[in-house]
Amino acid sequence: MKVVKGYIERKSMLYVTGVEYGDYTMNHVLGCAHGCKYPCYAFLQKKRFGQVASYEEWLEPYLVSNTLEILDREIPRLKSKIKSVQLCFTTDPFMYGYDEIEKMSLDAIKRLNEAGIKCTVLTKGLLPAVLDDYSQENEYGITFISLDETYRERIEPGAASYQDRLAALRALHDKGCKTWVSVEPYPTPNLMEQDLSGILEEIAFTDKIIFGRTNYSKEISAYTAHRAFYNEQAEKVIAFCQERNIQFHIKDGTIRK
Repeated sequence: MKVVKGYIERKSMLYVTGVEYGDYTMNHVLGCAHGCKYPCYAFLQKKRFGQVASYEEWLEPYLVSNTLEILDREIPRLKSKIKSVQLCFTTDPFMYGYDEIEKMSLDAIKRLNEAGIKCTVLTKGLLPAVLDDYSQENEYGITFISLDETYRERIEPGAASYQDRLAALRALHDKGCKTWVSVEPYPTPNLMEQDLSGILEEIAFTDKIIFGRTNYSKEISAYTAHRAFYNEQAEKVIAFCQERNIQFHIKDGTIRK
């Protein structure tokens, strides 16, 4: 079991995301030990605004110790406005190997569900099997951008393996939970030569697929055919999902003329 670097307190927790497919969100951890090197937008923003000084500091997460107390204050005031809460946008609620973060995330989801608020989860860790006991309105997702574990070790070094993530997601799906997969940020062939069709077949059991390009990367821009490539991959996702009757969403900016 890994342990958090320390504890911090915050004055607020729930806020409107402003993201295209989000409503409200919460981020009860500062930092992320997964160390994604896409690059990670959350890290870039936290560094820009002086909340972390370096990549190494970002890898050592701090848990917000008063998370549940804040939720107890904010839920009664905000619940009439909230359609759903996503965990999380700037960290991971089930950070791989961190039991204390997992427990806080589960407690937060329980608080929200008890107030009639649906939760949407996205992780590169392992979705706990006990989520089956929570609201059936919740939606549980994983990031899944390749089948190549060598690529995962290079680009998501601290995250769970792709197959372990997938197995945890499938277990919840098989128990009747709503599941989804984020195929984002998808790499161009100069970063990883692969067939998207194989990935789609692996996740065909899920209820929804979100697909998006890699942003903020000079390596992506260096691939001269990146626009045509992403247009083609997005069309492949759309055709696959329509054929299998799977919900889908193509992230803004992925398809460009």
